[in-house]
Amino acid sequence: MMGQGNGGFSEAGLRRLREVLTRHVDSGRVPGLVALVGRGDHTHVEAIGTMRHDGGAPMRRDTIFRMASTSKPVAMAAAMVLLDECRLRLDDPVDPWLPELADRRVLKRIDGPLDDTVPARRPITVRDLLTSTFGLGMDMTALGAPIMGAIFEQGLTPDLPEPMPGPDEWMRRLGTLPLMRQPGEHWQYQISHDVLSVLVARVAGRSFETFLRERVLDPLGMKDTAFHVPADKIDRLPVLYAPDPQSGEFHVWDEAEGGRWSSPPAFQGSGGGLVSTADDYHAYFRMLLNQGMHGSERILSRPAVRLMTTNRLTAEQQAARHAMAVNNVHLSFGQGQHGGWGFGMAVRTHRGDYAPVGQFGWDGGSGTSTYADPENRLTGILLTQVGMSVPNSAHVIHDFWTTLYQAIDD
Repeated sequence: MMGQGNGGFSEAGLRRLREVLTRHVDSGRVPGLVALVGRGDHTHVEAIGTMRHDGGAPMRRDTIFRMASTSKPVAMAAAMVLLDECRLRLDDPVDPWLPELADRRVLKRIDGPLDDTVPARRPITVRDLLTSTFGLGMDMTALGAPIMGAIFEQGLTPDLPEPMPGPDEWMRRLGTLPLMRQPGEHWQYQISHDVLSVLVARVAGRSFETFLRERVLDPLGMKDTAFHVPADKIDRLPVLYAPDPQSGEFHVWDEAEGGRWSSPPAFQGSGGGLVSTADDYHAYFRMLLNQGMHGSERILSRPAVRLMTTNRLTAEQQAARHAMAVNNVHLSFGQGQHGGWGFGMAVRTHRGDYAPVGQFGWDGGSGTSTYADPENRLTGILLTQVGMSVPNSAHVIHDFWTTLYQAIDD
């Protein structure tokens, strides 16, 4: 039997969830948070704490958060729409749309000089971009290598002091670099998602945000999801902190008023640019759990959803991704250890914690966590404004999932 009127969560379990989250806020290490758990038609939301670490307005259910890398699963839907409509094909080369990526050279050694290269064995395909295997990425095993230095110098990643340039200039700069790996060989994080933003915009003939809004955000009623926060909503955006790793002191990484998200960006990056709310993200992940349906409206085909939420990595690629996650727990505070990867999101391939195999979603460096679990028909969303320069928000995320899975009662 389902727990009394709580959609399959026990009263005691939800009480423990709230107590654990409140303890984190009361400790002073996380100023505030919004947590949403959904199962079937039942939704339970906790908004705890304040918008600033020195007080300020209380967190609310409709507080808008910078989603960071949890942008990836949502933004991926735009590419899936184009696949559903046969405007893109999985194994087509991307050169006609992205001529900047034609005739690639590939480094002989990932840590070698930028001019020590061999020709790419084949063109980059749509599939390579969807699976993050096109040959360039944020490779934590190659920090300090010339290619990683060049990626930062060219301003190709979102977390630098300077914002990324517009899509055409961004692609031009990317096109000056060799690939780290042969296309299709190696899973590498981040950059493929921003390339996908440009691909989708060029194929759709409109900006990435416009296409995503028309085909995904508006039909799902995701009215607060965008690449910036308009002036009439800016009071709902908290400060983003990146605490000092040594002292733990709260450093402001981004203010709301006049900050990075207060005006439209030059580059609408699907790797990490979205802002959103707990309810908007719930609508999206519930659509995935419903095999692409939102009420009576189809957003994505059932096979498109299956493709996104199934592990795409070969055993060898998975071993490399697993090693990266496990050997970097001192950087990621234990996040990212799911084994698999689909399109734009992690897919659990082994049971390493309280969540079952098949759970899909992702976490963001701004202290966000968004997953759905088909086995339990469950969605969980935890949003904070504390970046992962310190373990504080990661610890809240871990405790959220640990208590959420204990609260299941049926």
